[in-house]
Amino acid sequence: MTVASASAAPGARTNDMTPGTIRTIQLLLAGVLLFGVAVVTVASQVVEPTLLALGLTTTVVATAVALLVPWRQLPHWVAAIIPAMDAIAVGLLREASPSAGLGLLWSFPTIWAVWAFGLPGAIVSVVAVSAAYWTLGFVGTSALDADLALIFPATIAVLAGVTYVIRRRTHAQSDLLQHQAVALRRATRRAQRQEALVTDVLDAVDFGVVGFDDTGAMAISNDAHHRLQEVRDAAGDAVYAADGYTRLAPHEEPTARALDGETFEGALVWYGDPGSPDRTAVLATARADVGGSAAGGRIMVTRDVTDELLALRSREDLVDSVSHELRTPLTSILGYLELAADDDLPESTRRSLAVAERNAERLLALVTDVLAASATSRMGLDLRIEPAVAELSEPVLAAVEAAQVRAHARHVSIDASGVEPTVAVIDAPRIQQVADNLIGNAIKYGREGGRIEVGCTADGDHAWVVVRDDGPGIAAVDLPHVFDRFFRSDGVRKSSTHGSGLGLAISRDIVRAHGGEITVRSEPSGGPTFVVRLPLPTDEGSTR
Repeated sequence: MTVASASAAPGARTNDMTPGTIRTIQLLLAGVLLFGVAVVTVASQVVEPTLLALGLTTTVVATAVALLVPWRQLPHWVAAIIPAMDAIAVGLLREASPSAGLGLLWSFPTIWAVWAFGLPGAIVSVVAVSAAYWTLGFVGTSALDADLALIFPATIAVLAGVTYVIRRRTHAQSDLLQHQAVALRRATRRAQRQEALVTDVLDAVDFGVVGFDDTGAMAISNDAHHRLQEVRDAAGDAVYAADGYTRLAPHEEPTARALDGETFEGALVWYGDPGSPDRTAVLATARADVGGSAAGGRIMVTRDVTDELLALRSREDLVDSVSHELRTPLTSILGYLELAADDDLPESTRRSLAVAERNAERLLALVTDVLAASATSRMGLDLRIEPAVAELSEPVLAAVEAAQVRAHARHVSIDASGVEPTVAVIDAPRIQQVADNLIGNAIKYGREGGRIEVGCTADGDHAWVVVRDDGPGIAAVDLPHVFDRFFRSDGVRKSSTHGSGLGLAISRDIVRAHGGEITVRSEPSGGPTFVVRLPLPTDEGSTR
């Protein structure tokens, strides 16, 4: 990556003093020297005017060099000429006015040398300044002060050491900031690439995605969402619930519900009035944005399901139409078969008519199941539940009695001793339909010569109906699907046992319409057990 080559590793600096830094420091030092010269001149402390002039000239030349030389084109060590000239200028000015204390200005070129060249600069500057101080003390115009002979060099050394420590810390912080800047640039570029990728992916999918922050402002959206939003805007207030006819209030729309903090899944909404050619069905799901940066953010996913619903409706219309058309002639066929069976016919003909009647009845039962399933999917079952208390055991025992003929044909015994008097608020014919289906399945799919147990009881919270057989059971892989419409296991499909795969689905819908639930469990060593849970009536006669 180009970012990595743009930064140098710690300790690998090629130039600590930029041209701007060199010029700035030199101008400041020149200003201090000139101010000191002005002070000693006004105070008439100048002893050697010639040395004063040489010192000023050296300062001016050093400043000119600092300002005019193209330092970027020269090696780094060439810059050492500036602090060296400044040190010479300080020495000349000190000799020009020994009593003014201008020797203290040697600290400035020392600091510069240490800052620019590190430890080598510190050593060279301390040695050079100490040597100059001692040499001028012996041969110069001012005598060497015995008390300052060691204190002054030591002070310069301490100053150089402190400067070196500060330099190292500053450079360490600079290196850290450099690395952090490089890491930040890399992270920024990576985030930009990821954002671009997420944007491309979101724009490529055919479902709308929109994210809201905690203020309700839109934080993210894709092209599909904008297309669906155009459909929403075009519909105006013509927004309907899943049935397509119940108009929704503004606060009941998916977007408003998501912004209110509601979590939902599979909310179906129709945009456009019934009969409109541009009517659109949208399926919406809202979740909390747990991975977002904004607390309380929301994510909503929408999908256009108009074609799917229209196709499903067309299929249901076809099933409805075909089933109704089949039911009428089947009823007629059964009627004429019964009339024919009443005639004086040979035994072989009677057996043939019995086979035809049995298969016609099976076909009529299949058509009835299909019609019931179609009615359930369209508008729900029409359950006439009376508020009065009903005896649950009656429809269960009626189903047991009705199944005795089929059970006898397969040598299956039905044990109804577990049916106890139990009251519930039920639609008795519908509950008998459920019991008929469960017992009939136990006879049909259980083992020949087997045993079926039927029970009915209550535990204070719910009423229960239990149907158990000792057949081969249901495979674990099939258990989650036994209540699905048209589901038949592989073993049943390969057998000679016929069925539509609708009976258990219809039974579940009936039980749920009562406010209950139906479940199944099956052990590998035993047959399945179906458990129907129904609510009991309260004191007021309603269900609980």
